[in-house]
Parts: sequence; C-alpha cells; structure tokens
Amino acid sequence: MAAIRREGSAVWQGSGKEGKGTLSTHSGTLDNTPYSFTARFGDGQGTNPEELIAAAHAGCFSMALAFQLSGAGHPPEELATTARLTMEQETGGWKIAAVALVLKAKVPGITQQKFDELAAAAKANCPVSKVLNAAITLEATLEA
Repeated sequence: MAAIRREGSAVWQGSGKEGKGTLSTHSGTLDNTPYSFTARFGDGQGTNPEELIAAAHAGCFSMALAFQLSGAGHPPEELATTARLTMEQETGGWKIAAVALVLKAKVPGITQQKFDELAAAAKANCPVSKVLNAAITLEATLEA
C-alpha cells in the first residue's frame, strides 16, 4: 500500500507569549501565515493550530461521508460541517479535549437510519478522527 506524505512548517520568533510565528504548507495554501499567542488564546490576528485542526477535521469528515454516501448510492448535494474544538488546561499545559462535529446535510433519497449509520462510520474512520485523542461527538441533521 502506498504512503501519502504531506508537509507543513512553522517558524517561531521570541518568547511564548510575546513572540510570533508563521505557518506554511507545501501546497502554498498557507504561506507564512501569521500565528501568535493572542491568536491562539484570545482574539488576535492570524490563525492558530487548533482552528487549523478543527478545519481539517471538518473537511476530512465531510469528504469521508461523501465517499460513504456515494458508495451507498446516495451522493450528497451538500455537506456543511462545523468542527467545534475545545481545549482544556491540565497539569503541565493544555490538551484538545473534545471536538463536536455539527453537520447539516442534503442527501436525496436516503433514510434517516441509513444516513445516521453512514455519518457515524465517517466520524469513526476519517483519518483526522483517528489521530485525535479527544472525545468526538456528532450532531448530524438531514435536511429535506
């Protein structure tokens, strides 16, 4: 089986609280994108690792579900997923404690039971779900 490799990089300058950094990806989608303590723990400009993980999880789950639905003969019209990541402070630092996936889906011709089954499988099997050591919940709404 082939392996797929992806690359991201970070450059940080200064102390943890007063410093600043940039994030880049091999694809160029992120290119010296700023991140900082205030972007991570407040409302500062730039991004932060946790919102990138949340976006990655929402995207991974949506794509996994699209494959599940299409394989079952119900290609979706639209899957709109929000991932709400919660960080909690613990002894020695912070941890990603939970991710709540909230999905609104338009999938013609599928029963609620089949939709719920496939959504649960996508949640359990998307690669980002598998890598996170956090409680992951799913609220999936099938819209008419």
